[in-house]
Amino acid sequence: MTDSTIFDKIINKEIPAEIIYEDEHTLAFKDINPQAPFHVLVIPKQRIATINDVNEDNAHLVGNLYVVAAKLAKQHGFAEDGYRVVMNCNEHGGQTVYHIHLHMLAGQAMGWPPYQNKKKELF
Repeated sequence: MTDSTIFDKIINKEIPAEIIYEDEHTLAFKDINPQAPFHVLVIPKQRIATINDVNEDNAHLVGNLYVVAAKLAKQHGFAEDGYRVVMNCNEHGGQTVYHIHLHMLAGQAMGWPPYQNKKKELF
């Protein structure tokens, strides 16, 4: 991985972001195009391109994303009401930055299914 992503630049403080959490392995910052009243991205500082690249050596970094999400939910007062975390994978999954990240959405009731598109039969 030689090409830098926008997330690498945020981690390295080369471009600004509204960071709300940071530790040794993880960074969380406000999404620039929020889809809910609370919409942050929670990312590992070590780049893992897609979910398909998660393995035994880096799985602890993915688990830590969820630990951080739970901390943020408690800290911001919506742990009890609920929230949604989403991780997209590749083009058809909606991934646009190839550095895994959780979208953490809260502050309103979330509907299901999230999209009302006509379902395509896969099986």
